[in-house]
Amino acid sequence: MRRVLLISNSTLFSRGYLDHAEGEIRDVLAGTRSVLFVPYALADRDAYAAKARARFAAMGFALTSLHEEPDPAGAIGRAEAIFVGGGNTFRLLKALYDHDLMAEVRRRVAGGMPFVRSSAGANVAGPTIRTTKDMPIVEPPSFDALALVPFQISPHFLDRDPNSTHMGETQEERILQFHEENDTPVAGLREGAMLRAEGASLVLKGEAGARLFRKGEAPVEAVPVADVAALLSP
Repeated sequence: MRRVLLISNSTLFSRGYLDHAEGEIRDVLAGTRSVLFVPYALADRDAYAAKARARFAAMGFALTSLHEEPDPAGAIGRAEAIFVGGGNTFRLLKALYDHDLMAEVRRRVAGGMPFVRSSAGANVAGPTIRTTKDMPIVEPPSFDALALVPFQISPHFLDRDPNSTHMGETQEERILQFHEENDTPVAGLREGAMLRAEGASLVLKGEAGARLFRKGEAPVEAVPVADVAALLSP
């Protein structure tokens, strides 16, 4: 029943906020009139909500922000659709735990409520947040996330620059280290890439490809539009 859109990044170079994802967002939200926004990944939630409200209004959707609701769990229970924005993954996950929202989000997504997530929002859609690039500026009670999909997300995936003299670990090397300790597949989504999950279907969409990782196997390149469900199955 799931209808989930996982977006690597909210803003693509030379484009406006969510411009590159507008077509997919409109399609996922077809038949709905309002969206509940989860702004917990940034500290200034009022400004974040204002930015999201203006963008969704331009797409024809009314938007309310979860931080303005006196009963967050009840608001999720009543929502037609949910959008979770980017920012810091640890801050976002901690707030979901603090407000006791994890089970209600899972219940609504399992029931088919449209769910759009970008960047940090996409990170918490996986089983854990162990493949985020963010600093742990706060400490959630657990790294366990929503498990709306059975694989890890690694947004903003960057390939090694052959002309760079930087000797630090690449994102790919860090994902390979993750697989030294964990078995879950990982989707490295480049800027402009997104994953559309509808029921059992999982399709790579957007304007960029993805690098897909499974423990003990060579990474696989995927380009839009590609069905990647088998590549990211546990």
